[in-house]
Amino acid sequence: MGLISIICRLRRFLSFFLVAFPFLAFSQNSTMEGRITDIRSGEESTDTSSYEIEEVVITSRQKDENITRLVMGVEKLRMDEIKLMPALMGEVDVLKVIQLLPGVQTTSEGSSGFSVRGGSPDQNLILLDNTTVYNPSHMMGFFSIFNNDVISGLELYKGDFPFKFGGRLSSLLDVHSRNETPSTVNGTGGLGLISSRLMLEGPLGEKTTWLVGGRRSYADLFLALAPEKNLRNTTLYFYDMNVKLTHRLPGNDRLELNIYSGSDDFGVSMGKFSYGNTAASLTWSHHFYDNLFAKFSAHYTNYNYNIQSRLENARMNWDSGITDRSLRADFHHPLSRNWNLSYGISSVLHRFKPGIVEMEGIEKNYELPIVYAGEYAAYLSNEQTVTEQLNLRYGLRLSAFQNMGQNQPLYISLEPGINGVFRINENSSVKAGFRHNAQYLQLANNSSAGSPLDIWFPAGNKIKPQKVNLYSAGYFRNLNDNQYETSMEVYYKDLRNVIDFAEHAQLVMNEHLEDDIRTGSGRAYGVEWMIKKNSGKLTGFANYTLSRSERTIPDVNRGKTYPAPFDKTHVINVVAAYRFSKKLNVSATWIFATGNPTTYPAGRFDVLGEYFPVYSGRNEYRRPNYHRLDLSVNYIPRPESKKRWKSEWNFSVYNAYNYKNPWSIYFNRENGTAAPYAEMMYLFGIIPSITYNFKF
Repeated sequence: MGLISIICRLRRFLSFFLVAFPFLAFSQNSTMEGRITDIRSGEESTDTSSYEIEEVVITSRQKDENITRLVMGVEKLRMDEIKLMPALMGEVDVLKVIQLLPGVQTTSEGSSGFSVRGGSPDQNLILLDNTTVYNPSHMMGFFSIFNNDVISGLELYKGDFPFKFGGRLSSLLDVHSRNETPSTVNGTGGLGLISSRLMLEGPLGEKTTWLVGGRRSYADLFLALAPEKNLRNTTLYFYDMNVKLTHRLPGNDRLELNIYSGSDDFGVSMGKFSYGNTAASLTWSHHFYDNLFAKFSAHYTNYNYNIQSRLENARMNWDSGITDRSLRADFHHPLSRNWNLSYGISSVLHRFKPGIVEMEGIEKNYELPIVYAGEYAAYLSNEQTVTEQLNLRYGLRLSAFQNMGQNQPLYISLEPGINGVFRINENSSVKAGFRHNAQYLQLANNSSAGSPLDIWFPAGNKIKPQKVNLYSAGYFRNLNDNQYETSMEVYYKDLRNVIDFAEHAQLVMNEHLEDDIRTGSGRAYGVEWMIKKNSGKLTGFANYTLSRSERTIPDVNRGKTYPAPFDKTHVINVVAAYRFSKKLNVSATWIFATGNPTTYPAGRFDVLGEYFPVYSGRNEYRRPNYHRLDLSVNYIPRPESKKRWKSEWNFSVYNAYNYKNPWSIYFNRENGTAAPYAEMMYLFGIIPSITYNFKF
């Protein structure tokens, strides 16, 4: 098991590698799609001079959607918006972009993990084309599995998500792949120091379209040039691939196949570590008649990791993971102004593989039993226009969960919800809502640093489902013909059966993991302000979140209430982009956040001349505050070129004023009797990068 001990050091090494080649870092993000173009007048006139009119923007969302939509706590982003933001090493990451939204916080520096309104990362349901993804990260969390060339956009629901989805307490991140119908073969791609990628799409006959996208990193090629022999023999890379087929059937029906597969591999002389995801779905969209639409889908997802170690003459192989197979049917049935129905059913078969250890020279392998569980749900919701000013959405989700072990209970939960929007006038509205959610799966990982050793386990005899009552209200107002959006939202979350772990809990290869888990209650509350500018040369947003998240668990911290691991009192995000011309635009991001709660040694005691630490209460201290400035410049050499090949350059600086934000704080001693002193580990200083993007 010696390989496990180097995972934290691996993240530090990765950060050093990324910084070592800053000026050569060509990234892979194309920002050409969705670019706004000018429409020039072509009308005949007695005046032979040309006239330039204002740009025309075509978009699928209403200008006042934030005022009229029923659901609160929803953030929608298109890829053309995401790709303009500065990013680490030029890699614009979907998961790092959503960490700039109000109520969303990063779990640690450089990590893809995120916390929504004080919740833990395992309380977020992450979907890629409606298929669950359990670990959406590459390279220990530095990058996500979402290839920007393949993704069209995302929706983040902060607790009040559509009734057809459930099983999580905090949020739903719904990521969609491209859904274009190209008439010719198109592509985007790039070559870079960290990785390369290529996406192709095109027609296959008159009714079928296809898409294939792939990425692969090759950090191990540079390690071969390292002076140290151990580094030269190191393997370090990730790859992923997306495949999509869409076929139009008679009667406006459609058949769609989506496949994702990706893996990370890290190998040293003493062993190998790998982890990866597979997600696939097959969806049939059918119109029964004019006002009854249905989607029938089958889904498969698998997350697994494997550790192989070689210590002297001994060899060890450890394999673990989780697999889901699911079926669902969803119907949309608008009948009138008062009856706009959505209903459906779903079922999931979970397979938990906690761990199998095979060792040479031992006749019997060490194996934790595989556990199966079934999760089922049915839902019904309705959107109703009560008056011209008042709209309601209400519904009920009935969920059931059965751990298929011996003498395990059947859990059944009723999950009601209601939302209302009252439109004060054409520019403003107030909203309020209530939602009850239940969660049957938990994650055993007490690290916030992005470790992929994720052990998912189900509710059972000793672990009851987690539940939350979410209350929220907000005021929304648009200004200057919807050019500016402003909002203020307040929320209160009452949590039950939330989990934490006993002191010095063993989470890996623990046959009785439930004995190290503690449950109790929690609460999270806060207020979120946001202002957003949607059009003009200057666009962007600024938000501020004031919040608290607390836990009260009888067997933790002597029963005293303590801050949750991801409690951050103050968070400020500012994102701005300015377009000087068709060729040149610049953007900047500034982030400030209160430091994460942590536990430090508060004293020490002596046993036969050896000193041992005495720790403070759970999360009694805080790390220093976090802040960072990122800058970016996009340059398009030939914006009006008629050639198919289009390209642009991006120059970005991560952490522009080189502030050393703490990633880890630990205590050290010169010898066994000296007083301990604190040391800080940080991941990133200033990191400049150059990005080349192309499209054809």
